[in-house]
Amino acid sequence: MPISFERAFSIHDDALLLRGQRTSILAANIANSDTPNYKARDIDFGAMLRSASQQQAGKMVMASTHRDHMTTQSSSMQPALMYRNPLHPSLDGNTVDSHVEQAEFAENALMFQTSFTFLNSKVTGLMKALKGE
Repeated sequence: MPISFERAFSIHDDALLLRGQRTSILAANIANSDTPNYKARDIDFGAMLRSASQQQAGKMVMASTHRDHMTTQSSSMQPALMYRNPLHPSLDGNTVDSHVEQAEFAENALMFQTSFTFLNSKVTGLMKALKGE
């Protein structure tokens, strides 16, 4: 019975990619918290993940003509950046609230670690299954 890695890893591989991209966005927000007229950005993680799962469900698969062919998958998930609405507008036009950004960054890091731990356990289980343990 062939192993389907897409089925085995579910949506968690896409979640890791999106969490990594969101980490960069939130870090840029924190780094620019004192930059005049900087607008805080973020992504709608839930919408992006739903979009990725729908793309996976309806994606076209290349026909393999030999049993040793590998499956290809292009992951072109570019998040749609949105502006964050500030809780307290500043006089210099900066919309970064450092407390909100730090809380979002910490939550994102925790969710990244959770997805990574889940994927690690899946890989460990697959490795044990391949070894016959």
